[in-house]
Amino acid sequence: MNKVQPITCTATSNLKISIPDTKGRNIVLYFYPKDSTPGCITEGQNFRDKHQAFLDANTVIYGVSKDDLTKHEKFKAKQNFPFELIVDINGTLCELFNVWQLKKFIGREYMGIVRSTFLIDANGNILKHWDKVKVKGHVEEVLIFTQAL
Repeated sequence: MNKVQPITCTATSNLKISIPDTKGRNIVLYFYPKDSTPGCITEGQNFRDKHQAFLDANTVIYGVSKDDLTKHEKFKAKQNFPFELIVDINGTLCELFNVWQLKKFIGREYMGIVRSTFLIDANGNILKHWDKVKVKGHVEEVLIFTQAL
């Protein structure tokens, strides 16, 4: 997929989020497996800590998982995230972005979210996609790419 068709999503803070952004900003859409798990906490904190630098680059950040709104609100509040978390309980975004995939852990196979990040411009074009993300150094890499636009 090279372009995102317009979609509206439910997010924390009682917001409806439009993808692509209707205010002319780029979007960092990062998919993570589950609220309040170690890697997801670290990744979210890294985005939190670089939030202003992304805003300065005309880019908003949204996290996405299949957790419900209540879990998202608790996770966002506990970690003091300045960005919204999108609810994708039914997996619409996960399927659209092809991040709901077969995973393996200790010999067990199961379906889950593959940690992935997409940079989307205001016209819905996917400028860059990071797949099977390793948390360490990832946010810095996304920020450097975003600032170079």
